[in-house]
Amino acid sequence: MLHGWENFFIAAATAGATLIGLLFVAITLGVGLSTPHGLNATRAFLTPTLIRFNGVLFVSLDMLPPWPSALPAGIILGIFGLIGLLYQIQASLNQRKIDFVPLDWLDWILFSVAPVLGNASLIAGAAGLIAQRPFAPYAIAGATALLLLAGIFGAWHLTLWIAKIRDKTQR
Repeated sequence: MLHGWENFFIAAATAGATLIGLLFVAITLGVGLSTPHGLNATRAFLTPTLIRFNGVLFVSLDMLPPWPSALPAGIILGIFGLIGLLYQIQASLNQRKIDFVPLDWLDWILFSVAPVLGNASLIAGAAGLIAQRPFAPYAIAGATALLLLAGIFGAWHLTLWIAKIRDKTQR
Protein backbone atom coordinates (compact mmCIF):
# COMPACT_ATOMS: atom_id res chain seq x y z
CA MET A 1 0.00 0.00 0.00
CA LEU A 2 2.87 2.38 0.70
CA HIS A 3 4.87 1.47 -2.39
CA GLY A 4 5.92 4.60 -4.23
CA TRP A 5 5.45 6.96 -1.25
CA GLU A 6 9.06 6.80 -0.07
CA ASN A 7 10.16 9.93 -1.93
CA PHE A 8 7.32 11.98 -0.48
CA PHE A 9 8.15 11.01 3.08
CA ILE A 10 11.90 11.44 2.55
CA ALA A 11 11.25 14.96 1.22
CA ALA A 12 8.88 15.72 4.12
CA ALA A 13 11.39 14.46 6.69
CA THR A 14 14.09 16.59 5.11
CA ALA A 15 11.83 19.64 5.12
CA GLY A 16 10.80 19.08 8.74
CA ALA A 17 14.38 18.64 9.95
CA THR A 18 15.63 21.63 7.97
CA LEU A 19 12.85 23.87 9.23
CA ILE A 20 13.53 22.83 12.82
CA GLY A 21 17.11 24.03 12.33
CA LEU A 22 16.00 27.29 10.72
CA LEU A 23 13.54 27.88 13.55
CA PHE A 24 16.39 27.66 16.03
CA VAL A 25 18.34 30.19 13.96
CA ALA A 26 15.37 32.58 13.99
CA ILE A 27 15.01 32.25 17.75
CA THR A 28 18.73 32.87 18.20
CA LEU A 29 18.23 36.23 16.47
CA GLY A 30 15.69 37.08 19.14
CA VAL A 31 17.96 36.33 22.10
CA GLY A 32 18.04 39.32 24.40
CA LEU A 33 14.48 40.27 23.61
CA SER A 34 13.17 38.18 26.46
CA THR A 35 10.54 39.93 28.49
CA PRO A 36 7.89 38.18 30.56
CA HIS A 37 5.32 38.99 27.87
CA GLY A 38 7.73 37.92 25.13
CA LEU A 39 8.43 34.60 26.87
CA ASN A 40 4.71 33.85 27.19
CA ALA A 41 4.16 34.66 23.51
CA THR A 42 7.18 32.58 22.53
CA ARG A 43 5.91 29.60 24.52
CA ALA A 44 2.40 29.95 23.13
CA PHE A 45 3.45 30.25 19.48
CA LEU A 46 6.98 28.84 19.18
CA THR A 47 6.42 25.52 20.90
CA PRO A 48 3.42 24.53 18.75
CA THR A 49 5.39 25.50 15.62
CA LEU A 50 8.33 23.37 16.74
CA ILE A 51 5.97 20.48 17.54
CA ARG A 52 4.44 20.70 14.06
CA PHE A 53 7.86 20.45 12.40
CA ASN A 54 8.75 17.57 14.71
CA GLY A 55 5.42 15.98 13.82
CA VAL A 56 6.25 16.12 10.11
CA LEU A 57 9.63 14.55 10.82
CA PHE A 58 8.13 11.88 13.08
CA VAL A 59 5.31 10.93 10.68
CA SER A 60 7.80 10.65 7.84
CA LEU A 61 10.19 8.53 9.86
CA ASP A 62 7.31 6.27 10.91
CA MET A 63 6.29 5.73 7.29
CA LEU A 64 9.76 4.86 5.95
CA PRO A 65 10.75 1.60 7.69
CA PRO A 66 9.84 -1.65 5.97
CA TRP A 67 7.28 -2.68 8.59
CA PRO A 68 6.22 -6.33 8.45
CA SER A 69 2.62 -5.08 8.25
CA ALA A 70 0.83 -1.75 8.30
CA LEU A 71 -0.43 -2.37 11.85
CA PRO A 72 2.55 -1.00 13.84
CA ALA A 73 2.83 2.13 11.69
CA GLY A 74 -0.92 2.69 11.92
CA ILE A 75 -0.99 2.32 15.69
CA ILE A 76 1.96 4.71 16.12
CA LEU A 77 0.41 7.28 13.79
CA GLY A 78 -3.00 6.97 15.44
CA ILE A 79 -1.55 7.60 18.89
CA PHE A 80 0.56 10.45 17.57
CA GLY A 81 -2.44 12.02 15.81
CA LEU A 82 -4.56 11.80 18.94
CA ILE A 83 -1.84 13.35 21.11
CA GLY A 84 -1.30 16.05 18.47
CA LEU A 85 -5.01 16.81 18.34
CA LEU A 86 -5.27 17.16 22.12
CA TYR A 87 -2.10 19.27 22.24
CA GLN A 88 -3.36 21.55 19.47
CA ILE A 89 -6.63 22.19 21.31
CA GLN A 90 -4.66 23.15 24.43
CA ALA A 91 -2.23 25.28 22.39
CA SER A 92 -5.09 27.12 20.67
CA LEU A 93 -6.66 27.95 24.03
CA ASN A 94 -3.31 29.24 25.30
CA GLN A 95 -2.76 31.31 22.16
CA ARG A 96 -6.11 33.03 22.58
CA LYS A 97 -5.00 34.26 26.03
CA ILE A 98 -1.79 35.87 24.73
CA ASP A 99 -1.76 39.37 23.24
CA PHE A 100 0.98 38.46 20.74
CA VAL A 101 0.19 40.40 17.61
CA PRO A 102 -3.14 41.28 16.05
CA LEU A 103 -4.36 38.09 14.39
CA ASP A 104 -7.14 37.99 11.83
CA TRP A 105 -9.32 35.04 10.86
CA LEU A 106 -6.81 33.73 8.30
CA ASP A 107 -4.08 33.72 10.95
CA TRP A 108 -6.27 31.73 13.32
CA ILE A 109 -7.16 29.28 10.57
CA LEU A 110 -3.47 28.58 9.94
CA PHE A 111 -2.49 28.65 13.62
CA SER A 112 -5.35 26.50 14.88
CA VAL A 113 -7.66 24.97 12.27
CA ALA A 114 -4.99 23.62 9.88
CA PRO A 115 -3.16 21.67 12.63
CA VAL A 116 -6.45 20.29 13.97
CA LEU A 117 -7.40 19.13 10.47
CA GLY A 118 -3.89 17.74 9.98
CA ASN A 119 -4.06 15.68 13.16
CA ALA A 120 -7.60 14.52 12.36
CA SER A 121 -6.41 13.47 8.90
CA LEU A 122 -3.50 11.65 10.53
CA ILE A 123 -5.92 9.72 12.75
CA ALA A 124 -8.09 8.87 9.73
CA GLY A 125 -5.02 7.82 7.74
CA ALA A 126 -3.81 5.66 10.62
CA ALA A 127 -7.21 3.94 10.83
CA GLY A 128 -7.16 3.47 7.06
CA LEU A 129 -3.65 2.05 7.24
CA ILE A 130 -4.71 -0.47 9.87
CA ALA A 131 -7.81 -1.38 7.83
CA GLN A 132 -5.74 -1.56 4.59
CA ARG A 133 -7.79 1.14 2.84
CA PRO A 134 -6.35 2.77 -0.29
CA PHE A 135 -7.02 6.33 0.97
CA ALA A 136 -4.64 5.91 3.92
CA PRO A 137 -1.38 7.14 2.32
CA TYR A 138 -3.22 10.16 0.88
CA ALA A 139 -4.70 11.07 4.27
CA ILE A 140 -1.29 10.72 5.94
CA ALA A 141 0.38 12.77 3.20
CA GLY A 142 -2.34 15.43 3.52
CA ALA A 143 -1.82 15.53 7.28
CA THR A 144 1.92 15.92 6.76
CA ALA A 145 1.38 18.77 4.29
CA LEU A 146 -1.07 20.57 6.60
CA LEU A 147 1.28 20.31 9.58
CA LEU A 148 4.15 21.56 7.44
CA LEU A 149 2.07 24.48 6.14
CA ALA A 150 0.93 25.44 9.65
CA GLY A 151 4.51 25.19 10.92
CA ILE A 152 5.87 27.37 8.14
CA PHE A 153 3.18 29.97 8.77
CA GLY A 154 3.90 29.93 12.51
CA ALA A 155 7.64 30.29 11.93
CA TRP A 156 7.03 33.17 9.53
CA HIS A 157 4.88 35.00 12.07
CA LEU A 158 7.48 34.45 14.80
CA THR A 159 10.27 35.70 12.57
CA LEU A 160 8.32 38.86 11.70
CA TRP A 161 7.55 39.43 15.38
CA ILE A 162 11.21 38.99 16.35
CA ALA A 163 12.28 41.42 13.60
CA LYS A 164 9.67 43.97 14.70
CA ILE A 165 10.63 43.76 18.39
CA ARG A 166 14.34 43.78 17.57
CA ASP A 167 13.88 46.90 15.43
CA LYS A 168 12.08 48.67 18.31
CA THR A 169 14.82 47.81 20.83
CA GLN A 170 17.65 48.99 18.59
CA ARG A 171 16.24 52.49 18.21
